[in-house]
Amino acid sequence: MLSEKEENRTELNELGEFGLIDLLTDGITLVNPSSIKGVGDDAAVIDNSGFRTLVSTDLLVEGVHFDLMYTPLKHLGYKAAVVNFSDMAAMNAEPKQIVVGIAVSNRFSVEALEAFYEGLRLACTQYQVDLVGGDTTSSKSGLFISITVIGQAATDQVCYRGGAGESDLICVSGDLGGAYMGLLLLEREKAVFKADPSVQPDLDGFDYVLSRQLKPEARMDVVAALREAGVRPTSMIDISDGLASELLHLSKASALGCRIYEPKIPIDPTTVRVAEEFGMAPAVAALNGGEDYELLFTVSQADFEKIRHIESISIIGHMTANTGEVAMVTTDDQLIPLKAQGWDGLKQ
Repeated sequence: MLSEKEENRTELNELGEFGLIDLLTDGITLVNPSSIKGVGDDAAVIDNSGFRTLVSTDLLVEGVHFDLMYTPLKHLGYKAAVVNFSDMAAMNAEPKQIVVGIAVSNRFSVEALEAFYEGLRLACTQYQVDLVGGDTTSSKSGLFISITVIGQAATDQVCYRGGAGESDLICVSGDLGGAYMGLLLLEREKAVFKADPSVQPDLDGFDYVLSRQLKPEARMDVVAALREAGVRPTSMIDISDGLASELLHLSKASALGCRIYEPKIPIDPTTVRVAEEFGMAPAVAALNGGEDYELLFTVSQADFEKIRHIESISIIGHMTANTGEVAMVTTDDQLIPLKAQGWDGLKQ
């Protein structure tokens, strides 16, 4: 006997490629004046006259970047869009349009892809971004997602990784390590379920770290707050691969060293509790976990008074003239070098 979900399942081949595209993109309304032409032609048309145009692409592969055993497709769609918006935030720019490509196997139904696109469209509505095109094709090995984001910024507002100056203050938004702790919890419960499918997941009390993993947000609010305060970061990057890895990127691009202080790293109490449950130092989760999608940036010391009262910004260290030294002063005053031990998309 078929379940209600199976009875309502629509196979992809019932609609075909163009029918599927029509279904998934029906009702899309463009909200940005720069979006001249969206879905429905051979190419989107965008007019960014007077602004710098920024473009970034992310690839997400099932089994490498996400696990559908514990990732709802609606959440996956939302996250897939938001991580691209975060790339624009890291350049001090605003995301305006996205183009979405998916390759999907026949184990997915039309309803499954509708759920994915529901998440995508929710993110676009939340951040006022237009979905202007894309492509669909078949896959023999699960779900493959490619999203290209187009953003814009005034010429004098674009921020790069290279640009920090000696003695610039190192800042981060929000708190770190929560997304990694959420991932560890989900992986733990997955292992328990695989060993005994009758056991229900034990995730009560962990909503914060789970949301950090499954539904991150791009820190466009921080970009806006800095702009309102009259502060232009001297360098900036988003924290997708762990704080240590991103510090190494900024230091290398700016040809400087840096020093941060462990007690200054912002970590949520729930993250601390879960890290201790896994026998891990909370700072390790922040340094090496990744997927927090907070902003790591530097500002001139002259801007200290402008940023010190901005909510959700922490000053954690400073840039140094000691090129090649990327180090942390621990809570017991030990100086330890930092290494990139976070996510690497080419390591399996």
